[in-house]
Amino acid sequence: MALVPSPPLLVPQLTGGGASEADAVRAAALEAAAVLGRSASRWIALGVGERAQTVAPTTRGNFRGYGVDVEVGLSPGSDSGAGFGDLDASMPLAALIAAWLRDRTSTNAVVEARILAEDTAPDASERLGRELRARMDDSGENWGLIVVADGATTLTPKAPGSFDDRAPGQQNAIDDALGTADVHALAQLDREVCRELGVGGVPAWQALAGAVHGLAVVPRTLYRGSPFGVGYFVGTWESVA
Repeated sequence: MALVPSPPLLVPQLTGGGASEADAVRAAALEAAAVLGRSASRWIALGVGERAQTVAPTTRGNFRGYGVDVEVGLSPGSDSGAGFGDLDASMPLAALIAAWLRDRTSTNAVVEARILAEDTAPDASERLGRELRARMDDSGENWGLIVVADGATTLTPKAPGSFDDRAPGQQNAIDDALGTADVHALAQLDREVCRELGVGGVPAWQALAGAVHGLAVVPRTLYRGSPFGVGYFVGTWESVA
């Protein structure tokens, strides 16, 4: 399993070479995706958006909406468009980031993106995770999860949501939970407080908690920080027998 954030600035063309703060996050995200690619040829990307949707592996996307013409695909050949569906101009950001990471680390991987609505209830998020786990277990293929989710947007005065003095403590608790694979802590995150602090990734993390229920997991932290006043965590979880 790979855990990465979704800032568009992971894409170097969006920084214009002038946002060195993004370098460490980008390097860590690429490493996490590469680790996943070495163990799994089929990925499910979990993310959060305005509405629930499934993005098929044949889909292509483009970062044009964020200012650069960078096309990405969710499976081999999808970036070329040959024999695949049309470009989806409204591909959710989490799917775009998963596709960008796939294109640069694991070109043979096939990715299906499952986007949870922002208001998905905790029990529904966990249930989806368990359903995905059962599907992966029953398939006989090597599946992996890549969770694309962001933390608080209120960590500094210049952050997108300005500063909230509750945010550093909440973000630290989230980072600790992700860094130790504490699924109980993830399942118990206070949705209302997280909403007030701009924490967008909670439904995806709670689906992850459902997916690993009962598994022994070895976590590894690759990055935790807030270079733009937004909480970003990058790491891997490896299930062990």
